[in-house]
Order: sequence, then structure tokens, then C-alpha cells
Amino acid sequence: MVENHNPDHNESKPLTTETEVLAHEATAAHTDLSSESTSTQQHETAHDASSVAAQHVAPAAAAHQIADHGTVATVTAAADESDDDLNYDAADFAAALANFDREQAAESAAAQNLTAEEVIVTGTVVKITDKHVVVDIGLKSEGLIPLEQVLDINGVSKFQAGDTVEVVVEREESEGGYLVSYDKALRHKVWDKLEQAANDKTPVKGMVLSRVKGGLTVDIGIKAFLPGSQVEVRPVRNLDGYIGTEIEVRVIKLNKKRGNVVISRKELLEEDQNAKKSVTLATLEEGSVLTGTVKNLTDYGAFVDMGGLDGLLHITDMSWGRLTHPRDLVNVGDEIQVKVLKFDKDKQRVSLGFKQLTPDPWLDATERYPIGAQVRGRVLSVTDYGAFVELEQGIEGLVHVSEMTWSKRMKHPSKMVKPGDEVDTIILSVNPNDRRISLGMKQLQDNPWEQLEDKYPTGAIIEGRVRNLTDFGAFIEIEDGIDGLVHVSNLSWTKRIKHPSEVLKKGEKVRAIVLGVEPENRRLSLGVKQLQPDVWDTFFAQHRVGDVIKGKILRTAQFGAFVEIAEGVEGLCHVSEAIDAEGKPVSMDVDSEHEFKIVKMNQEEKKVGLSIRAVGEEASRAEVESYKEREKSPKGNNSGSSSSSSSGNSSSTTLGDLINWKRSESERD
Repeated sequence: MVENHNPDHNESKPLTTETEVLAHEATAAHTDLSSESTSTQQHETAHDASSVAAQHVAPAAAAHQIADHGTVATVTAAADESDDDLNYDAADFAAALANFDREQAAESAAAQNLTAEEVIVTGTVVKITDKHVVVDIGLKSEGLIPLEQVLDINGVSKFQAGDTVEVVVEREESEGGYLVSYDKALRHKVWDKLEQAANDKTPVKGMVLSRVKGGLTVDIGIKAFLPGSQVEVRPVRNLDGYIGTEIEVRVIKLNKKRGNVVISRKELLEEDQNAKKSVTLATLEEGSVLTGTVKNLTDYGAFVDMGGLDGLLHITDMSWGRLTHPRDLVNVGDEIQVKVLKFDKDKQRVSLGFKQLTPDPWLDATERYPIGAQVRGRVLSVTDYGAFVELEQGIEGLVHVSEMTWSKRMKHPSKMVKPGDEVDTIILSVNPNDRRISLGMKQLQDNPWEQLEDKYPTGAIIEGRVRNLTDFGAFIEIEDGIDGLVHVSNLSWTKRIKHPSEVLKKGEKVRAIVLGVEPENRRLSLGVKQLQPDVWDTFFAQHRVGDVIKGKILRTAQFGAFVEIAEGVEGLCHVSEAIDAEGKPVSMDVDSEHEFKIVKMNQEEKKVGLSIRAVGEEASRAEVESYKEREKSPKGNNSGSSSSSSSGNSSSTTLGDLINWKRSESERD
């Protein structure tokens, strides 16, 4: 009861508690600093700690003064009573701080050891960012796996949050955390196996991940490099086709320090090929039938793998028919049966045949395809000169462009047929020795030329349009697909025409006369000049040898002169006949006119021979004078009317008039 009424005890308890707390903090700080500082530093640190304690005590003392107006001595006495508690708290804080430092140092040392020794650590995936996979590896900071190390072939992460993953710590990042490697952990795990596989030359399986410069990246537990030259036995142009496929490879090079692995697929393929090749060579012989796989196609044939040994199947030995390219029959990867035609053991060259497995269809082609038979086939190809039609496997025929239609207007066979069309044809001829069959298509249609002779008989007058002009004549279309030819010689009776364009124009309508029809040759001859009278026939009807006529020199030659003796009619006066009555040569100038005596006539060849010399030999000057005197009298006029008329009704007396008069006189006598 007395203690309860003791004012010192009751009032100092709260202050003592506060003081103990403050003293503990100050003492702990002082103790911690004392263990790591010099004596000078101890003094400065103690001063600082006392200041801190004073800052905490002041509020407590102020509170004590408000509650009770006691003295400061009472506070000091209370603080002395709690020295043991203050010492204990300071020591505990120092120990905790020292323990923290030890833990930090231990973690740093552990991380350094992991980094130096590349120890495999098992961690748990915390999350996945756009650059890293964050992993809890047991350290206070997390590990960061580069995202590209854990992506599969489709670009998707192999791990999700919560998955366990083994990694190797590489280094501490300046921005916090540790850079860890999933690839290195894989290498460490599989490295021993790979070394064993490399030493024993045993194959390992892997998945082709991507294409890189010079080759491929293959996952064989770790990422390995497969050079492009080691992918196949033969060089491969496009490596993209291997991505995503599982392959067997052999480890040919290891570098553990750098973590590089080089593999080869070619070595395994060559070994397998050599093993198969030995078996094939032991059983291969000419005439044997084997099953092979088409490995490659060229323009001239296909290479077939018969088990480690490639043979050439030439395009000419693929089919009894015609092939434009080996792909028309086989494709790469096809399994086919072939026959060994020739085998060179020294050079290890094999010639193969495919068509030899079936009988030659041309042996009995004549019996199976008689001339005139109608057959159906498939158009294989179209050329400028016709179309090739397959009648059966190995048998094909040619439809020549001239046998496709009766019309001559078709410019190209592709206007009628195209590859793949089914067409009906007629067998025109079969030649088994040359492996040729001629086919026709137009023979299945009515021949318009067979009725043409009845429709357009010789002498019939037709009307048509000029379709084409050539150097030798003009083609006139008289109906669809039927053209007639007007030869240049049948365009005019009188004019010497060098080209049909001098008389006709393309596209104009003309009348012509049918001169002849040749259905077997599909020819129709026409004439234009025949629609007009023949001036030669008229001339030969009105004149005969001995007549004297006037003519005009048209042109000269070394042997004579061509003379126009009627419109459209020419005669020839030989140089030996161009002599006057006195024996002197007559000047034969072009366009000059002379009198000529007809000395030769050939109606079939349309030739007339003329002479000036013959005119002079038959008439003398005296006879001319006598004739003139006679012509002056009325009797002479009457008697000479006939001769005057026969000489062309000339207004002046000529030698021709005289000769004709003398002939009429002699006939009258």
C-alpha cells in the first residue's frame, strides 16, 4: 500500500519504459558502429547516437513534465536501472545486421560459383514476357531465359508458368536478375551422350528447326548445325522443304568449350546406299526386272534408284509411243518396274527400259488399224503441220493440216483442235516399220469438190469475189471454201499483163468463166478474157498468107521488130525481111509505120510472120503507074472497089493496093 502511494515510483514507470526503448536504439547503433570503426570514429558515432537518443528523450521528458513536475534526476536514475536491456537489444541488432551481410555475401559467392562452374540449376517458371522467361532459381533475384531459346518450330514457348526448367546461370545483369541459359543446360545434359555417339558413330534423331546461312539448325537435344552439303548425297537447292521433319544424323564435330555441334546426314545416306549397292550389284544382270524409285527427271530421261545404284531410263525406252517429256509418264518418287537393258560392271552404268515390259503394239498395227477404219483418239500435241492423236498406249497417228478440213483457209491446226480433245479420225495409211499412222478428219465430212463438176460445168459463167492476188494469178472465191484460179494469161487477149493487180483488185466482184474442174486435185480453173471475143480468131478469119497490110513498129530486138497489125494482134518482121526494093535495110524505128506482106501464119501458136522485102519483089514502079492511071478512070474505080476495100479503104494508093489489085485481076482472068 505504501508503494502504491509512492509518487516517484508510480510516475517514473512510463518514462523509464520510453527511455529504455530509446536507449536500446542508441546503444545498438553505437555498438554496431563501434565494431567497424576506429576510436575517433567511435567518438563521432557515439556523439551522433547521443543526439539521436536526445531527440527521442525530449518528447518523453516533455510528457513527464506535463504529467508531473518532477526533476530530471529522476529520469537519469530510471535510465540507469535499464542498462542491461539496452545492451541486449543493441547486440541483437548488430547480430541481425551481420547475419544479413553474411547472407548477401554467401548468395553472391554462390552465384559466382554457379556462373564459373556452369552448374545446372532447376527452377520454376514464374512468368513469360516478350523477351524472357522469368524463372525462380532459389536466389533472391530471378533468372531470365532469352525467349528464343525455348521456342518450338511454330514459335510457341515450350514452357508455361509453374513448369520446372533446368538452366545454367551465366551472369548477373546490371538492371537486376541473373541471365540464365536453357541451351547450355541442355548441352550439359546431352553432351556426354553426344560424345559417345560421335565416338561410336551411332546415329541420333533430330528435328529440323530452321534454315540458317549455309545449312539447317537441327534439335538433337541441343541445337546443332547441319551444313547444306551434308543434307543429301547430291546437292540440294531448296532446304526449306526439310523444316519440320525428323531426320537421322551423325555427329561429326564437337566443341564443348564453345558449345558447337556439327552433324551430317549425308554420311548415313552414303553408308546405307553403299550397303544396298553391294546387294544390288551381286544380283544385277541384263534382262532382269527390278523395282526402283524415280529419283530425278531430265529432258532426256529419268534416273531410277534400284537400291544404292542409279540407272538411266531413257525417254525413248519409256513408251512405244512418243513422249515430249518424261514427266508425261512418271514423277519423282514413283515406284516403277524396269527391265535391265545393259549393265557395265566396270563403270557401274545401267540402262533401263520400261516399254520393254509390254509387247510392241506396232507388230500387229496393220491388222488392228485397217485403212478406212474409223477410230477415236486423244490429241496429244498440236504443231504447225498437224496434230498427233493417241489411239492407244504406244500408238499414235498424225492428222496432217491438209487432212483436217476441205477448206484451204485454215491457218493453223490449233484453230480446230487442242491437246486433250477427243476426236474421230479415219485411217489413211499405216507404216509399222516407221511407226507411223496417217489419219484424216475431213474424210468424215462431205467433200464439196465431188459435186463441184456438176454444179459448175466447163463453160459456166460464175461471179465471185477476189480473195487473193499472186504473181501467177488471182484466186476468186465462188462459195465458202471453194476458190478458183484465174491465171495471169487468162486475164486479157491483147494486153501483156505482168501482175494480176494491173487488172483486178482484192475484194472486188468479178465475172469469170469455168475453164475446168479437177476434184481430185481440188482445182478450179477460171478465165476472164474468155468472156470477150478472141481478136486472134477474128484476125485469122479475115487474113491469109500473101495479104499486104499496114503495121506499126511496137518494139525492136536484135533479130527483128514486133509489129502491131491489128488491135491486140502482133506480128514479127525478121531483120532479114526488113529490106526495100533496092536491097537496102529499112529503118525499123519504134512507132514508125510500114507496109508488110504476111508470109507465115500459125493460128494455134498465134504467130504471124511479116516481110517488107516481099512487098517490093511483087510490085514495080511501072505497074504502080499503070494502076494509078486505071484508078483515075470510072471503070478503074468500079473494077478496083473490091481491092480498095480489101486493103483497108486506104485514101492513097499503096503497094498493097497494087498487089491486091493484081491478084484480083489474075483471079478474074
